[in-house]
This record gives sequence, structure tokens and C-alpha cells, in this order.
Amino acid sequence: MKTDELITALATGAEPVDPRAPSRRLLLGSLAGMALAVPLMLGLLGLNPQLAQASQWPMFWVKLGFVAAVAAAAFAVTLRLGKPGTPTRRAAATLGIPFAAIWLLSVVVLMASAPGERAPLVMGSTWNTCPLNITVLSAPALALSLWVMRGLAPTRLTLAGAAAGLLAGALGATVYTLHCPEMAAPFIGTWYVLGMLVPTFLGAMLGRVVLRW
Repeated sequence: MKTDELITALATGAEPVDPRAPSRRLLLGSLAGMALAVPLMLGLLGLNPQLAQASQWPMFWVKLGFVAAVAAAAFAVTLRLGKPGTPTRRAAATLGIPFAAIWLLSVVVLMASAPGERAPLVMGSTWNTCPLNITVLSAPALALSLWVMRGLAPTRLTLAGAAAGLLAGALGATVYTLHCPEMAAPFIGTWYVLGMLVPTFLGAMLGRVVLRW
């Protein structure tokens, strides 16, 4: 068979790929990861009994907005890293905005507080469990995000895995806000960030293996 005939035969019946398919798959994987994290949170930790009162405080929505913003930015970066040749610089820069915002707010809160109040604002009462809880709740989203990335075409495997891990960490942190009683920006800017960075590291390590073509 000649080369031209082979190409024609391979192209016969080929249909155009829906450019929105990767984003739909990643969105479905993200939503499924959160859906699985909710019963995990309820079973292991329980709902914050004062959630209704907490939701009336602005800092509750700042906390929720922070992790949701990280999830949205990580989603964009993850999606771009799944497509070879797609620029990621602008999306990566956007990823730094929510972190810069919560850290700036943390500095303002600490500077406005008396010296003796600063350590409790950072440590809270759950500093020793917060990162672990976020990591555990991010596990379903991490598995699903990496599975979706395997169906795409990442070329920078460590970065792709790290982005998927950060997305999973932010989704786990979003679910964790339904349990967590902490409201102080310094606590959120320290322990929530650490909790999201653990799955980021795990995703980077796993990405080298599970995303290999």
C-alpha cells in the first residue's frame, strides 16, 4: 500500500475532536472528587455544629472564596498542562493572586493585633490536624484528576501532576471548610496552604509515573 493510500485509509471515518471535551472531563472529575470528599468529611470529621452561625461572618466567605479561587486557577493550569504547546504563563500568574491576597490579609491582621495575640491567630486550635485533614479529603479528587490527565496529553509530567495535586488540594480544602471552625486569616494563610501543598507534592511525584505515555 502506498503512503497516500495508507493516510487516506487511516483518515477514513475520522471525526473532529470536540475542543471542549478535556475541560468537561476535568470538571466532571473535579465535581466527582468533591462529591466523594463530602461523605468522607461527614464520616471522619463531621459537620461544624456552628456552621450556620459561622456563615454569617465575613471571614467564613473569605476562607471559602480563597480556596475556591485556588481551585479555579489550578483548574485552568491543569487543563493547559494537559494540552501540548498550550501556554501556561498567564494561568500560572493568576494562580498566585489568591495566595498573595490571603497572605497580605494575614499580615494586616497580625500587624493590627497585640503581640500576645499573634501566635494564637496563626496556630488556632486545629493547626496539628488541618493539613492532614485537607490531604485526606483531597485524595478522591487527586485520583480522579490524575486519571483525567492520563486521558489528555501532558508532556511536562511533574508539573502536570503538581497542578492536578493543587487542584485536588483546593477541592479538599473547600469541603473541609464545612467542618473547620477556624476563621483567622493567618491560620488560613499558613495551615490551609500547607494542606493544599501536600497533595501538590504527591501529585508531582505520582505524575512522573502515572502520566507517562
